[in-house]
Amino acid sequence: MTAIGAPRRLPGPLTSPALRLVARRLLTAVPIVLGVSVLTFAVLSLIPGDTAQLLLGPEATPEQIAALNQQMGLDRPAVVRYLDWLGGAVTGDLGNSLVSGQPVTDELGSRLAVSGELVGLAFVLSLGLAIPVALIAARRPNRLTDRVSMLVSITGLSLANYVLALLLVLVFAVQLAVFPAIGFVPLEQGLGANLHSLFLPALAIAFPLFCFYTRFLRGDLVDQLHGEDYITTARAKGIGPWQVLLRHAFRNSAFGLITVVGLNLGTMIGATVIIEQIFALPGIGQMLLSAINSRDFVVVQACVVVFAVVAVAANLLTDLLYAVLDPRIRYGDG
Repeated sequence: MTAIGAPRRLPGPLTSPALRLVARRLLTAVPIVLGVSVLTFAVLSLIPGDTAQLLLGPEATPEQIAALNQQMGLDRPAVVRYLDWLGGAVTGDLGNSLVSGQPVTDELGSRLAVSGELVGLAFVLSLGLAIPVALIAARRPNRLTDRVSMLVSITGLSLANYVLALLLVLVFAVQLAVFPAIGFVPLEQGLGANLHSLFLPALAIAFPLFCFYTRFLRGDLVDQLHGEDYITTARAKGIGPWQVLLRHAFRNSAFGLITVVGLNLGTMIGATVIIEQIFALPGIGQMLLSAINSRDFVVVQACVVVFAVVAVAANLLTDLLYAVLDPRIRYGDG
């Protein structure tokens, strides 16, 4: 009951604990993204080399170089250039490419779609394989399936993404000719053709992560099954072994898995930079490498900030998944 004379609390947009959690995380994300942009701009300003010189070629005169630097605004102090870029970025304008002169946001849209598909498919492959394999291995530890899964996991963790990518191209594109070695088919031309063109690069990113997730989840499940009192209680109640594994052990192990998946999203994004170059995919990773080679600092700045925003969004999603799995987190104030 509400006390007499006490103000009645009206529902508002931030009375929901979930919305308050999102608001707190977004307030934390702003200085993080801002710090990444400042650090990136400072590092790019210290890199030796002249963009105008690179664009005009070795035969350009100092007068021509100076005129082009003035035209692109590179003759202004670094602080002024950063504040000008930041003012545009707040309104969604990430500037124009120094090489093509086109707005960066126009090209980022199509590039993000390609990279998003690649990361999404790699995510589905890695988790879609890791969870059932880890469950089967943990169900009967130290048996044949468990030993095989651990052997595969150790092997996969020993391979770098780019080495695995080259091996996949050699076997499945060159020798067996079942997948294309390079190129990308847009989704508009058919889902099957689109997935066919992305399967090898997605597998190159997903397989090491699958190995890591399998090993991590299997170990945590074994610890849950053999060291927790609630598992003993569930078994004493006559609950079947698979129900104990899925409804009790896996539910608690999911928290740790969500954590490592959220942390590894940055690894997946970083892997796209190399994988897209190997498979000639027109994604943001290839865009970033091309911009670095041509010293197109505006494009580099935009790509790094986009990566930072995606990483922050992944951390926010991880927190929300915690709340879905555990109501005490969802309705708490912590």
